[in-house]
Amino acid sequence: MSRYAMVIDLQRCVGCSSCSISCRTENNVSEGIYWSHKRTETVGTFPNVRFHYLPTLCNHCENAPCVRGCPTNAMHKLDNGITMHDSKKCIGCRYCMINCPYGVIHFNWKDPHSFWRGKEAVLKGGTSSPVEENRAVGGKIMPYYNPEREETFSGIRPKGVVEKCTFCDHRVKKGKLPRCVESCPADARIFGDLDDPKSDVNKLIGKFRPFRLKESLGTKPKVFYIRDFSSASYPKTKGGI
Repeated sequence: MSRYAMVIDLQRCVGCSSCSISCRTENNVSEGIYWSHKRTETVGTFPNVRFHYLPTLCNHCENAPCVRGCPTNAMHKLDNGITMHDSKKCIGCRYCMINCPYGVIHFNWKDPHSFWRGKEAVLKGGTSSPVEENRAVGGKIMPYYNPEREETFSGIRPKGVVEKCTFCDHRVKKGKLPRCVESCPADARIFGDLDDPKSDVNKLIGKFRPFRLKESLGTKPKVFYIRDFSSASYPKTKGGI
């Protein structure tokens, strides 16, 4: 059995949000919820400033606090190391959200994708209503609905339950990469098996000194960060005396 992990190369990441956009469309993620996101920090003093990006997602911790706190086993671990959630078992108690030190579990406070159920057009007689547009393109709840998400997980998570990244488990079980990994134009995300010594994730973890978020808590995250972006330059010099 594989033990999956992800490596994020901060030297390659340009903060384009391709991972976030592709994740939303792949997993039918509702507005205001982010399974894949990033922290943006401005570094330096004007005019010598730059942005620093830190992509975030569920860390699929080996010692997952969210799993320990779930009273219904809705949040659980798969044999391959993925931290999974069953929305049918979820009672919306949000213990997992309280226990998660990374803030990557989200609660559906309202019906998801409610915009596409709207019957009012922006310009009456001039534009279609969201419902009419949805119907015209044969959409299910919304025009860009991905039915593949239903294969192992709820296609759309209902109101009153939590949701989070699942490493695109429905793709992984078919031997495919998570959508955020596949869509990254800079190849900043690398996915693979920690139990395979020849996997790319193991090679990168061995070659560079990785760090993980809040390692001191003992959660043993399976998302590793390597290197750091530096756009700085300086005139060549040998110094002087």
